[in-house]
Amino acid sequence: MRRLLLKPFILAADQGRWLLVLGLIAAVALPHMAAVMEEQLPRAVALLLFLAALRVGPRQVIGAVRDLGQSFMVVIILQLMIPLIFALILVASGWQSPIALALALMLTASPISGSPSLTLLLGRDGAPALRVLIVGTALLPFTSIPSFWLLPDLVSGSGVFVASLRLLALIVIATGVAFAIRAFVLKTPRPDTLKALDGMSALTMAIMVIGLMAEIRPAMSANPYGLLFNLVVAFIANFGLQMVTFLSVGRTRFRADAVAISVSAGNRNIALFLAALPAGVMDPLLLFIGCYQVPMYLTPILLRRFYKT
Repeated sequence: MRRLLLKPFILAADQGRWLLVLGLIAAVALPHMAAVMEEQLPRAVALLLFLAALRVGPRQVIGAVRDLGQSFMVVIILQLMIPLIFALILVASGWQSPIALALALMLTASPISGSPSLTLLLGRDGAPALRVLIVGTALLPFTSIPSFWLLPDLVSGSGVFVASLRLLALIVIATGVAFAIRAFVLKTPRPDTLKALDGMSALTMAIMVIGLMAEIRPAMSANPYGLLFNLVVAFIANFGLQMVTFLSVGRTRFRADAVAISVSAGNRNIALFLAALPAGVMDPLLLFIGCYQVPMYLTPILLRRFYKT
């Protein structure tokens, strides 16, 4: 009976990469469903965080002091130094187009809640990605200050602070419940149980993307050239960050965690800033957010061979 219940999720784990592709197709083909799923995104994020924490477990997430120090260093580089340099370039060049501001937000954001799941789909340990996610979200209200000070018309600092605290509370609750289950109920999960959890995560991500890409279908007819431009920029930004990070980290003593760190670097939670955006920035940003999901969800397929190098 237990095996029968787990079988559909184990099958989903085996086909996890292709489930993400099906999610992308459904997001474009079913616009009415996308509007409905958009309202369920907070619940989907919480479920994904819970499944990732349950799969990884508290021991791997907490790790050693060295591991926490590594996560802190990664967050400072990804969420403070890189976006600050980019913001300085924008100020110096006077480049203030919507796509430039969208990239500034993307670089400032913490990793997406699905970064541990994407890392697991690549066949690597998801614990380093989960550590970076937790530390990055906790520090976001502070790491974002310099970039937003340089770009004061972009976003409200108080809005970012409230939104990031809300996400941090969600992470604490979801991971806390998952760790409690691992401590008292699921102390030593069997391999098929862990694989079923991977399948549940893949299914959750495939459903989530339908809501995140709600703006894509209307743009296909109303703004096809803008859609193509945003899609190309999204691929370059996402995959470019992942590749550069992987090649850089691979030369350091942290190379064992290079895939997890790279996935975290390229896949950022830009949607976190939606509540804090001025009305003038909102429309073009929504299109970029939708396009940004495409390279994110294709990472386990298109970059799988790259990460094996």
